[in-house]
Amino acid sequence: MRRVLVTGGGTGIGRAIAHAFADAGGAVTIAGRRAAPLEETAQGYDMTCRICDVTSETDVTALFDHPFDVVIANAGGGGAGKLAKTSLEDWNATLAVNLTGTFLTFRAALQDLPPDARLIAIASTASLQGNAAVPAYTAAKHGVLGLVRSVALDIAKQEATCNAICPGFTDTDLAESAISGLMARFDMDRDAATAKIAESNPQGRLIAPEEVAQAALYLASPGANGINGHALTLSGGEI
Repeated sequence: MRRVLVTGGGTGIGRAIAHAFADAGGAVTIAGRRAAPLEETAQGYDMTCRICDVTSETDVTALFDHPFDVVIANAGGGGAGKLAKTSLEDWNATLAVNLTGTFLTFRAALQDLPPDARLIAIASTASLQGNAAVPAYTAAKHGVLGLVRSVALDIAKQEATCNAICPGFTDTDLAESAISGLMARFDMDRDAATAKIAESNPQGRLIAPEEVAQAALYLASPGANGINGHALTLSGGEI
């Protein structure tokens, strides 16, 4: 039974990934800052819940009290706002949770990495293209992809892999924030705002968290042994 860690495992993509790996027979640990969402995610499953702020070196180090075969750095987030209006506090907070959190998670995983381990970062299409509306988030996710590619080279001879999944707008709280922002700024109704967000995807829809979970299962499977340092996009052709 493979030991699987999912950070940010209490909501959205993290919750879908945790459920998918548990359904596949993994021994799943989910980590997050709030107990209630973790407990809700674990309901009906034999999962371990751990309180952890991925921006805290102490928290992340304590999380790795044993090695994990699959480590999924999912915790992240960020608000909208063009660069000229971005405060240093918001910039630092966005880089901390998205980039530093992934760094701390992967660094801790490398201290006792099992053979053929799988490290997976949940990045974004923002790792691969610019976005004037979310410059801090875009910069952080570009950094995540650079980190993934560097770690991939570092661990390649151990038959371990490190990859990134880069979804477009996904049906999570982050998309909901973007939709609510459009509704408030432009006096749109929900359907119009949702359609505006979804139009970046040529399929005209939001990605489902379960699609990201299935991609993670694939990257952790024996069939993906040769995939290393890759950015797997789920965006309907946006990238």
